[in-house]
Amino acid sequence: MSGMSRRRVLTAGAAAGALAPLAACSAGTGLRSSAAEPVDGTGTAQVRPGRLIGDGSTADTGAQPHQPAPARLPAGRRPPQFVVFSWDGAGELSSRLFSRFRKVAADHGAGMTFFLSGIYTLPASRKHLYRPPLHPVGASDIGYLADRHIHATLQQVRAAWLEGHEIGTHFNGHFCGASGVRNWSPADWRSEIEQAVDFVTKWRTNTGFTDLAPLPFDYGKELTGGRTPCLEGRANLLPTAAALGWKYDASSPGGLQVWPGKVQGGRIWDFPLQSIPFAGHSFQVLSTDHSMMSHQSGGSPLGDRARHDAWRVQARDTYLAGFRRAYDGNRAPLFIGNHFERWNGGIYMDAVEEAIGRMAAYEDVRFVSFKQLVAWLEAQDPAVLRKLRTLPPGRSPAGGWAEFLGAAGSRSS
Repeated sequence: MSGMSRRRVLTAGAAAGALAPLAACSAGTGLRSSAAEPVDGTGTAQVRPGRLIGDGSTADTGAQPHQPAPARLPAGRRPPQFVVFSWDGAGELSSRLFSRFRKVAADHGAGMTFFLSGIYTLPASRKHLYRPPLHPVGASDIGYLADRHIHATLQQVRAAWLEGHEIGTHFNGHFCGASGVRNWSPADWRSEIEQAVDFVTKWRTNTGFTDLAPLPFDYGKELTGGRTPCLEGRANLLPTAAALGWKYDASSPGGLQVWPGKVQGGRIWDFPLQSIPFAGHSFQVLSTDHSMMSHQSGGSPLGDRARHDAWRVQARDTYLAGFRRAYDGNRAPLFIGNHFERWNGGIYMDAVEEAIGRMAAYEDVRFVSFKQLVAWLEAQDPAVLRKLRTLPPGRSPAGGWAEFLGAAGSRSS
């Protein structure tokens, strides 16, 4: 996939916890997709008529379907276990990973966040329209998709939104390192965001496609968060994100498994990639396929084939170790960030699918998007959230949840 694998690998080191045995319980997830909507990659879901926007690339069709209604946690009640699976640079290539994980999500009633790279809706023949900050016109470190893949990506984005998933942003050119986004100013970030929105909302003009329905949302309103390339440049992104009214940022590396708080003067929810126990080791890795690939094959996407099966199991068990530490501990939301890549024979895709299946067997687990998590957090009593944030990773309340949240929870209604 042209350039999608050229991203810096990030790791984190700390003490690890043990992976407890898995026990099956009834699942309690946060989102259900209608059987009448597509899960086969066609993107042909029917949607109520809407107001066309601009050149008809998008349309305002009203509130997004399949959104769980947020409610305050009853006094003394243990929080649900939220799990957010997010995908950087979401695009549909010949490997059909976007459609694969829409199907996985539908199988488990899951909501997910798909971070769309704006230039994945811009043909290479029109790359002169992209003016990346501090780089030549049309430059991109991830290249451009073939027209047939742009066509397929637009179908997937439309169907994913109709199924209740979030379409966030991974921005555009994915510039990392010394000459990358870490040098961008708040004004540069605003330009990058405006261009990403522009590409998504003018795909009809730029591609010339006439056989696709409009994306059923106003992207300028729907876009409320993203993840920066290589988790860099966040300091200058945040002022712009706050000015644009964004609700969250998912660009911080190495966060702990604790309940999230806000940054940028309390205006932006901070949803970092987290340090989770690396199965079979005494240290931790970031909750992303990149980090595990770094440790398993030295960052090479073409590592020793004889070790692929063992690495797949290790990756799956690492995701599950982070899940169990939260589930049996402080119930902090688990954030997992991955890429639609077939690194090391596609083992990380298989590991994610297996992990989701095992997590879904637990009671009171909710697979949600970042946007849905924001809605739940903002519906809570602030006093309850403050108490939850006092719990360290893997630590449940000493006196039990009823005692721990009884006093704070009793003030909520």
